[in-house]
Amino acid sequence: MDADDFRQIKDAVRQLVREEVIPLEERIEEEDRIPDELRAQIAEMGLFGYALPEEYGGLGVGMVEDVQLAMEFGYTTPAFRSLFGTNNGIAGQVIAKFGSADQKKKYLPGLAAGELIGSFALTEAEAGSDPAGLRTSARRDGDSWVINGSKRYITNAPIADLFMVFARTNPEEKGGRGISSFAVETTTPGVTVGPKDKKMGQSGAWTAEVFFDDVRVPAEALIGEEGRGYAKALTVLSRGRLHIAALCVGMAQRVLDESVAYAATAKQGGAPIGRFQLVQAMLADMHAELLAGRALVREVAERYDSGEDMGIGPSSAKLYCTEMVARATDNAVQIHGGMGYLRSTPVERFYRDARLFRLYEGTSEVQRVIIGGGLLREAGMPRG
Repeated sequence: MDADDFRQIKDAVRQLVREEVIPLEERIEEEDRIPDELRAQIAEMGLFGYALPEEYGGLGVGMVEDVQLAMEFGYTTPAFRSLFGTNNGIAGQVIAKFGSADQKKKYLPGLAAGELIGSFALTEAEAGSDPAGLRTSARRDGDSWVINGSKRYITNAPIADLFMVFARTNPEEKGGRGISSFAVETTTPGVTVGPKDKKMGQSGAWTAEVFFDDVRVPAEALIGEEGRGYAKALTVLSRGRLHIAALCVGMAQRVLDESVAYAATAKQGGAPIGRFQLVQAMLADMHAELLAGRALVREVAERYDSGEDMGIGPSSAKLYCTEMVARATDNAVQIHGGMGYLRSTPVERFYRDARLFRLYEGTSEVQRVIIGGGLLREAGMPRG
């Protein structure tokens, strides 16, 4: 995709976010769903497949373009991006990167068009950021696999058509070894999706538990090599972490804009509160950290696309930007004062929404372990 084509897509996304999505934010919050007319607009623009290969109906953007779009998506409610995020990210990329020719042909066009919703089923009650506790199993039975287990906090599960399920196929192996991935259609007998989770924030972005009770899938449902599923998960999670970092940059820009506008007009003692130097200091901190986060994300995206760093850099970007947006939303509420604590104020909503970013796709603590361990391995320290 040439620069002019991408610029047109980016401009169209910005226009959609600012003119169509932002006016719907309170409705999305109250109804806890994305309106059907907005979903249709998203599909028409090709956003369900912007990061999927062009040969299957996607736009095929690389990471440098992906993060630029994510910064635009992040300017509004996270539920907007969440609707099509798993198709482009952690679910769709498993098939795009590791699927067979038949799997790609079968699923990618539907995912790219928004006719199918993909969902990434890795996390379990006792296996979050570390796979060692993964209990879901898949055993070979003739020409089939039989899957048993459950998954938790699965994004888009209530509306999913297709799950990327990670299951232990070799019970003798420990940790991330012996885990395989499968494409499981939600209509398969034995697949049950629990009720929507009631969450602190991110209304309109649905998560739920998923149960697999003797779910029989054909041998061709296996994605890639048996026992290498967790390596696939790490690959797509790394891309997803960089995408989340870019979303946080977009949200930080939004709450800064809201805070500057409020400080310039809201009065205390007859003068705008922006006259107070301590308010200016909070705005300055938000701005400086926002610029640092944006520059970090852009550089890491370039190194990701070149293949120079597809692991430590994305983890550092996610760690910094998710912590940064937490500080930005906190300052935004503080600048708004009592108004910032009211549900009718956007920064209150973003304050709750931002809290999830430090938890999912690897907590901040896990990112620190990945970064520190990776740096030490690069220096030649042997594995423990």
